[in-house]
Amino acid sequence: MADVDATKSLSGLLNGIAQKVYYNNTEITEELLKNELYPEMSQEEFKALHDKMQGLIKSIATADMNQSQLEAFLTAQTRKQGGGGVSAEQAAALSRFWKSQRVRVRESLLSQSRWEPGLRGLSWRVDLHTAASRLDASHSGPVALLELELGRTGQDSEFVCLEFDEAKINQVLKKMADIQESIDRIVHHS
Repeated sequence: MADVDATKSLSGLLNGIAQKVYYNNTEITEELLKNELYPEMSQEEFKALHDKMQGLIKSIATADMNQSQLEAFLTAQTRKQGGGGVSAEQAAALSRFWKSQRVRVRESLLSQSRWEPGLRGLSWRVDLHTAASRLDASHSGPVALLELELGRTGQDSEFVCLEFDEAKINQVLKKMADIQESIDRIVHHS
């Protein structure tokens, strides 16, 4: 019976850490987890367990480990000498946790790493001036109009309209080519 309770408490701790760190649940605190899951444990022992499990989850999540990588990682952790490793029961709980939470944790990490607001859409057109509008000499030649749709997750889009003459379009294209060159250099060096 004690093993079942220990396994449930550890699973609760892992899920609580995920709620706090990856799912931004501010109601989950270290104190709440200790009081609910490990009331008999001293504060120092709980802090050590909490920090170790949080560090392991972070390592697993940062590497986005698949099942075979996780197995190798946890095997290495169980073989560590001294207090730095994990027990077989802890390794099993971590494995179950990662199997059920990998997709959600990965999505959370991706959403946290994105710049906001993000580009949701882009539309454009080229306007040519008619004979009647050529009287205004300040706008000779075609004009490109760009409409950018920007937005944050869960919010309505905002629209930004830009107008470019031929010289500005050439500047933008040059900058985009520079960006593409930098990306290509990085990708080909990896």
